[in-house]
Amino acid sequence: MFSAHGVAPTVHAEAAERRLATIDATCPLVTKVHKEAVRYAKEDYDILLIGHEGHEEVIGTSGEAPDHITLVDGPEDVADVTVRDESKVVWLSQTTLSVDETMETVDALKKKFPQLLSPPSDDICYATQNRQIAVKKLAEDAELVIVVGSKNSSNSIRMVEVALDAGAPAAHLVDFAEEIDEAWLEGVTTVGLTSGASVPDVLVDGVLEWLAQRGYGDVETVKTAEESITFSLPKELRRDLRAEAAALSAQ
Repeated sequence: MFSAHGVAPTVHAEAAERRLATIDATCPLVTKVHKEAVRYAKEDYDILLIGHEGHEEVIGTSGEAPDHITLVDGPEDVADVTVRDESKVVWLSQTTLSVDETMETVDALKKKFPQLLSPPSDDICYATQNRQIAVKKLAEDAELVIVVGSKNSSNSIRMVEVALDAGAPAAHLVDFAEEIDEAWLEGVTTVGLTSGASVPDVLVDGVLEWLAQRGYGDVETVKTAEESITFSLPKELRRDLRAEAAALSAQ
């Protein structure tokens, strides 16, 4: 299965060569960035990809046009960036970055390359943006912010950073409720709780139960956006479901 972060074309080719059955679960928002990279490469642009070195999504996107893409891992990298033609340079970004972090890098790039082209639409994942906005709101009132998410989840790590930058005295990332240190609760009257974009509800519910058992049972929902976007199942699963439905109707 190809994860939501996406993979490079070489991975698809290798799977085909080995005749593997595959399910492509790449997030459509990541696919959009891949297509943008291919298009700008065909137009012979230098592509400045804002993202973190070694991240799965960055590896996948870079693989679409390795000869045209230069990774920019933050504003501190901008001074070393070189391009062939300053009139043909565009920026793209990893979808799970902090919006503030990305725009800080974009601003630095625009100062160096005034003709820098922006992508036709914002590449930051809407779910990532919404959670970052919400965690800023949480940080206004909470002495402690807990983010439920994996240690290798870029958007979850970013939310901890966003909470601290927004003024939260403390913020921590946990995979499960059992990872919470009760010492974090000392002197804390209000705990903010959020999660990574793809975290199952059961893990968040587990943290809510853990907190309720320790006197934090009064829960108030902070809503900063309505999410109505839905994505269809990977085409391989849709095909299998249609085949199953046809078989059942034939019985």
